[in-house]
Amino acid sequence: MVTNITNLGRSGLSDWLIQRVSAVILALYTVFIVAYLLFNPGLDYVTWSSLFAQTWMRIFSLLAFISLAAHAWVGLWTVTTDYLKSTPVRLGAQVVIILAVFVFLVWGITVLWGA
Repeated sequence: MVTNITNLGRSGLSDWLIQRVSAVILALYTVFIVAYLLFNPGLDYVTWSSLFAQTWMRIFSLLAFISLAAHAWVGLWTVTTDYLKSTPVRLGAQVVIILAVFVFLVWGITVLWGA
């Protein structure tokens, strides 16, 4: 059995499942946001802000942020392992991707839950 240190012990099934579950969550979040925008044509800052002030919306948004981070990581990990054959280049690219995903996730959480 061949193991790859860059996948942190994940199996192909877990990658597949992460991609599918995160895609469903992102699709639901997108449909909700689009529907909210369509059904509120006179949307102003106060209405938009009050939507995101509700705890359920913050949790839903947090779930979408985490799903986006997981989806991006699995997808980009797959692309880098398929197309970057040089191990140092692949690991360097993956470190940059991990850092970018982490920074965007922390930034999104800060914006969402900040004062």
